[in-house]
Amino acid sequence: MAKVKYRYNPKSLTYDKVRRTAKSLLLRLLGYFFTGLAFSTVIIIVAYVVFDSPKERMLQREIEQYKLQYEILDDRLDQVAHVLTDMQERDDNIYRVIFESEPIEWSIRNAGYGGVDRYARLDGYNNSEIIIETTQRLDQLTSQTVIQSKSFDEVFRLAKNKAEMLACIPAIQPIKKGEGRIVSGYGMRFHPILKYRRMHYGIDISAPSGTPIYATGDGKVKLVGRHGGYGKTVIIDHGYGYQTLYGHMKTIIVKKHGKVKRGEIIGYVGNTGLSRSPHVHYEVVYNNKKIDPVNYFYNDFTPEEFEKVRELASKDNQVLS
Repeated sequence: MAKVKYRYNPKSLTYDKVRRTAKSLLLRLLGYFFTGLAFSTVIIIVAYVVFDSPKERMLQREIEQYKLQYEILDDRLDQVAHVLTDMQERDDNIYRVIFESEPIEWSIRNAGYGGVDRYARLDGYNNSEIIIETTQRLDQLTSQTVIQSKSFDEVFRLAKNKAEMLACIPAIQPIKKGEGRIVSGYGMRFHPILKYRRMHYGIDISAPSGTPIYATGDGKVKLVGRHGGYGKTVIIDHGYGYQTLYGHMKTIIVKKHGKVKRGEIIGYVGNTGLSRSPHVHYEVVYNNKKIDPVNYFYNDFTPEEFEKVRELASKDNQVLS
C-alpha cells in the first residue's frame, strides 16, 4: 500500500493530504531516469578507463606480440648488418688489394635511401617510431647490399682481367731451362765488339744455334726483322704496359701482328747483328722503361734456383752482344 503524504497548512494550522498529480509523477519519474542515467554513465566511464574490455585485451596481446616480433626482427637485422660489414671489409681489404683496385668509399657504402617523406605514411601511429626505425634499417641494408653486389660484379671482372694479365706478363725464360746458359745480365758491361763499357739492358742466354726461342707471355707480335745491332729481332707487345725483345735470332717463324701464347716457339737462336756467338739477347720493357728480365723468370725456378740465377746474372762480366 502506497504511503500517504501530508503537508502542513499554516493558514488553517492543519495537515492537508497531498494529492499526486500526473505532472508530479512525471517529474518524479524523469528525476529517477536522469539520476540512473548519470550513475550509469559514470560507471561506464570508470569501467572503460580502468578496466579493459575483452576486445581491448585481445588487441593489447596482439600489440605485445608485434613488439616482440619487431625486437626479433631487429636482432636479425643486426646479424645481417654484421655479415654485410664483414663482406665489405673483405671486399676492400682483401679482394680489391689482390686485384690492385681502390676500395669503395664508406660514404658511398653508407649512402642514405630515400628522404624523410618516404616514411611519412608510417607516421601518426602509436608505434610509429619502431616501424619507421625498422623500415629505415631494412632500406639501408638493401641499399648497401645492392652496392656490395655491384662491387662483387666488378671484383669478378677484375679477377677475369687479372687472369688474362697474369697470362700476358712475362714469366718464363725465352730458352727452356737446361737448353741454355745465362752468361751476362742487366747492368753496365763491357761490349766485346764495341770495346767499351755501356749499359746492357737485357740478359744474354747462350745456346747452340737453332735452339728454340719461346714467347715468355701471351701477346701480339709488334716487330719482326732486323733491328739495328740486335740483328734478326722479334718484339712482342703483351699489353698492360709490357713488351719483350728477342735479339740475334737465326730464324723467325712468327709474323707481324700475329698473336702468340706463352711457351709458343717464335724462332731459333742465332748469331745475327753485333754478336760474337750464338745466343739470345732478351729484354723486358715495362711502361717504356727497360727493366731487369731476370726478375721475370719466377715460373721456371724454385726460390733457391732463382737466387742462384740472380747471382749469376749480376756478375760484371763481358756480354755476348
